[in-house]
Amino acid sequence: MSVLPAFYHLLVFIFLAYSLTYNLLNVKDDPGTGMFTYRGYGGKFKFLTFWLFLLQTFYFGFCLVNDIFGSNSRPSQSKRFHPSRLQRWRDVLLSSVVFPVGMFVVCTFWGIYFVDRELVYPKKLDKFIPSWLNHVMHTTILPFLLVDMYIVYHHFPTRMRGLKILMSFACSYLVWILWVAYHANIWVYPVLQIMAPHERVIFIAVLIALFVSIYLVGEGLNKFLWGKERRHYQVMLGKSRS
Repeated sequence: MSVLPAFYHLLVFIFLAYSLTYNLLNVKDDPGTGMFTYRGYGGKFKFLTFWLFLLQTFYFGFCLVNDIFGSNSRPSQSKRFHPSRLQRWRDVLLSSVVFPVGMFVVCTFWGIYFVDRELVYPKKLDKFIPSWLNHVMHTTILPFLLVDMYIVYHHFPTRMRGLKILMSFACSYLVWILWVAYHANIWVYPVLQIMAPHERVIFIAVLIALFVSIYLVGEGLNKFLWGKERRHYQVMLGKSRS
């Protein structure tokens, strides 16, 4: 077992699990914010941030399980690269969903927030969501993942496979918020409510393109951090085919 990754994943998992528990037990009611209601149809599951909160907590818990029962193999550590099944699942989860969605949430939330926070996080939410919890949901996501990518080698899947998984996730959430809008007459985010139908189509198309771009950023970051390992793997792959 690698001590540093296990220790890091344990600390982050405990912190996220505590924050998630606090969110579930204490952040319940809508203080008259209109669209931002945790009650009613869908509850907190209307929000991508909450999906990510659950996903990220699960991911770091899964990393810890892999640290103990799986492997943290690198191509340069042996003549044949054979990561455990847990490690393979962990790497696909990070590269295809957790990192792209995490970076997407941070970029879009703070980007819209600094233009007009009422469109994404009305001031009234400050009365019942502590500032520290807001940052757990919208800020610390990215540094937690960047540190993880720095201290642990992640073997990314092929670009086509990774993008298929990411687009499946993105389309699932898109279908969900459109269903909520149709069935319950609730636009999860006020920025969508004020748009005309054609503007929503363009906005969603731009966000999907942003998802793809962020995936490529994660892939490039992995190459930058672990370029030697990736080149070593390509050499191994070439030898096995010859």
